[in-house]
Amino acid sequence: MTKKNRASNHRVAYALPDDLTTQLHTKIMELPSSVKADYLKRECFSKYVSLDTDPPEVRRTRAIAKWLATERENEATNDRLLTTPGEYNILPRVRLDRFLSWCRAFVADIIGETPPVDALIGAFSGGASTSRNRSSSHPSLKYTGTIHTTASALDYFVDTCIDEMPGWLNAQNRLITEIVPGNVMFTVPKKTDIDRVACKEPDLNMFIQKGVGTFFRRALLKHRINLNDQSINRRLAREGSITGKLATLDLSSASDSVSTGLVDLFLPEVWCTLLDSVRSPVTVIDGDEHLNHMMSSMGNGFTFELESLLFYTIAKAVCYFRGSRGVVSVYGDDIICPTDSVSELTFVLGFLGFQVNPDKSFDSGPFRESCGGHYYDGYDITPFYVKAPILRMEDLIDVANKLRHWGESTYAGGIIDPEIEPLWLWLKSMVPDVLWGGSDTSFKYQLVSQDSPNLRLTEEKRSKDTGTGGYYHWLNATWTRDAASDGVQTSSRVTSTNKLRLKRSRVRTVPRLTCIFLSELYGIDWTQSITSNSRNLEV
Repeated sequence: MTKKNRASNHRVAYALPDDLTTQLHTKIMELPSSVKADYLKRECFSKYVSLDTDPPEVRRTRAIAKWLATERENEATNDRLLTTPGEYNILPRVRLDRFLSWCRAFVADIIGETPPVDALIGAFSGGASTSRNRSSSHPSLKYTGTIHTTASALDYFVDTCIDEMPGWLNAQNRLITEIVPGNVMFTVPKKTDIDRVACKEPDLNMFIQKGVGTFFRRALLKHRINLNDQSINRRLAREGSITGKLATLDLSSASDSVSTGLVDLFLPEVWCTLLDSVRSPVTVIDGDEHLNHMMSSMGNGFTFELESLLFYTIAKAVCYFRGSRGVVSVYGDDIICPTDSVSELTFVLGFLGFQVNPDKSFDSGPFRESCGGHYYDGYDITPFYVKAPILRMEDLIDVANKLRHWGESTYAGGIIDPEIEPLWLWLKSMVPDVLWGGSDTSFKYQLVSQDSPNLRLTEEKRSKDTGTGGYYHWLNATWTRDAASDGVQTSSRVTSTNKLRLKRSRVRTVPRLTCIFLSELYGIDWTQSITSNSRNLEV
């Protein structure tokens, strides 16, 4: 039976209210006052972006201006670190040269004096690069055709990577390398009034950068800093909200504030040479070239791991010289440290070019926040965020599930807060009952409820034929396996048709309501039709 014939039976249209987002905002603001509810009211729409908020060009302009201002601070930091005499007291009775010597030894103990070959062997991600946009960024596509690199990164690639990784032995004959000056800036939505700046890196630079990042991540793990697990910082933040002995610090523009001068002072010389060679020395902003004073930006394959290494070292050094006892933990620029070290750590961070964000840092009172976890006197008050208008059914389900998760965190056993339940039931009433019965509040294609599971939405995805590049990608992803059954990491990115498909729930067999056609190209009209043969629903 054709889709046209299947869709012609018993149609029932579902349309979301045009002002649904506005109605939701009003109802959230009307929730009974409590610490948790009041915090949600303040935070829920703080990242909301729509046609009614500041236009994209304004948000982008502000983001670029902020990034350039950070770069001016980086230039000043480089000058300060170069000219400050060693006898300067960075802490009471602690000379700068002594402090830096301790930090260099600590870093060397973590990553070693020289980078091993393994640190150069990286991987391609599924992200966009300077040569490929997001729609053509599958890792396999970066092994063929023209790829970008800076001149210094190409030297490392030719001298080391090709000989070490079997996936490059033949791939190099199918590649055309193009030398570029550096990365290219772009912005993504962040908050209502400003975007977030990131940069697309040249392909080969990113390949080696990810190798360095992976090495740093593994080295930090040996020192009990697990960058694969945010729950560690969340647990410590909760503990700090109860005992008051641990503080949570957050830095402004942290990844963009790691200056080249700071890296030169903290890392062994050979490591500095490597990082400087595979970074992007230039950022292209709307066609203009900017010479970078920062070591790396968001988008670089080692930025997150490098900043984690540096902040861990700085916090440990301050605690060592101050004699503070207590846990130090980092996840990027989310820092957990003993409360009695905050004043000195804030000063040292400022001297080294970083600014503690007072609005998101807490060392007194019953509130702590880290890695997305928000706690008040031990209670989880983490809000959820509505970042865009609710236009499509999956948007509605996503918000309803987030609200349920937020409302359940106060009670055990999946019981939703009675004061929240009317709002959740209002959202539920707009979701077709065939999509009720989910169990995962992070899943936006089935509403979590106590109902029997029925149908769920899923994105229709079509695997792309990756061809010869896919073979090279597979070689580089699997060459270190000891057995064929060993797990490997590759990109799961696929080409999507931007459609949805309704499938049977895995939990329960669906009755003979087997053909439901939803017209969802624009997220407004839903159509239900009943037949006896069809199993899937396409949108």
